[in-house]
Amino acid sequence: MVHTSMDVADKTISTRGKALVKQREPYLGLLYPIEDYKAYGYVTNSKVKFVMVVDSSNTALRDNEICSMIRKLHSFCTDMVCNPFYNPGDRIQSRAFDKVVTSIMIQVC
Repeated sequence: MVHTSMDVADKTISTRGKALVKQREPYLGLLYPIEDYKAYGYVTNSKVKFVMVVDSSNTALRDNEICSMIRKLHSFCTDMVCNPFYNPGDRIQSRAFDKVVTSIMIQVC
């Protein structure tokens, strides 16, 4: 499911065209719904892609809530990567980051 969502994200990004690069919205919205799950996408300026998979039965989650959760995750990932002690490509090991991810996952569940 995640691989298919990545393909849909790539196609969505490429169909937006180069003319809209300055106006590009990073949140891609619903990428791939199946019976039990829905996959939402987000792409950064540096072409890093986030895919959030949620349970389809969770009707309390709205599109704007998913978007804000992914933006929050992106913000904390950026903070971790900008840390001068972080080596690019290494796994992010931070209690603060773990707390943010846990709080996001609690909202989804």
